[in-house]
Formats: sequence, C-alpha cells, structure tokens
Amino acid sequence: RLHPLIELSGKTLGLIGFGRIGRAVAPIARALGMHVLVTTRTTPSAEHASDIDREVIYVNLEELLSASDIISLHCPLTPQTENLINEKTIALAKDGFMLINTGRGPLIDEQALAQALTTGKAGGAALDVLSTEPPAADNPLLTAPNCIITPHIAWAPKQTRERLMNIAAGNLAAWLSEEEINTVN
Repeated sequence: RLHPLIELSGKTLGLIGFGRIGRAVAPIARALGMHVLVTTRTTPSAEHASDIDREVIYVNLEELLSASDIISLHCPLTPQTENLINEKTIALAKDGFMLINTGRGPLIDEQALAQALTTGKAGGAALDVLSTEPPAADNPLLTAPNCIITPHIAWAPKQTRERLMNIAAGNLAAWLSEEEINTVN
C-alpha cells in the first residue's frame, strides 16, 4: 500500500528529553521549518539559555503530546520514564501522531503502541530499539501497521567504535585526574 508523503515545514516536533542528542535534533527540525516543543526534567534559566534553548518552546508532557505531529524520544530509561508512552499518554496525543524512538525500548508500552497503530490513533512509528532485543516472535510491533523497526547499530562502524573507546579512555583519564567531564546533574 502506498503512503502519501508529508510536508515537514509547519509541523510540530515534540522532543521528550533535551540532552546532547535532543539538542542536535532540534536545529535540524528548525532548518526544515518545524516548530519544536521540548519537555525535560530541567529548563534552563534565561541567563543560562543557549541559542537552541531560545528556538524551542518548553512545555509539560501533556502539552507536548497534544500538540506534536511527531514525537521523538531522547530521554534516559529510569523508573519514571519506563513505559512513558502508554495507553494513557497515547490517548492524550494528537490523532495520527508519529513516534520515533532511538532511546531505549522500555520507554514504550509496546502493546499500547501496537494497538494505537492498529486503530490509527498513531499514524506511524519508527523504532530503533525495542524492549527486548532481538525481539520475541510475538512482539506486537512486528506485525503492527505503519511501524518501521531498524536494528540499533549506530555503534557498529569501526570508526564509531574507535571514537567510543577514545571517549571512554578520556573519561577514565579525567576521573583519575579528578577532572569533571560528562557529568550528569
């Protein structure tokens, strides 16, 4: 079945989580003419706001869900974010919303998302991660309509693994010299 193409300009992208990756996605979306909403644990104060902070709108989760055409997950997996996308949050989302998850699989209640895709509440999903990898044969997303699942292999190229090892070595060297880098507050 053929699917119509959509124009991204004028659409609203909702970013759940605004760390390094979310902050890299926002300018790309803005360059495509999208409005960007952000929900995150912390919002920068006016004096600490960067240029990208001034180009996005900080909202609560409910506002983000109800206004976003596309929702992209960039938050860590914690007890508070596990199954963040569930039957209740999907009900709050805009009809026909699209979901992108490149974060962690357990951020999504897979049965609830499969149901939303089947009924059309969700217009599509692009998932780079699942709750269990490799997925069980009975994972409902494997047969859900309008769902694209890709392998979580951004780390696979040799150059990427070399870069990751250099970062890990740098982090260890900084820790040994009592330098603070890559801290999470």
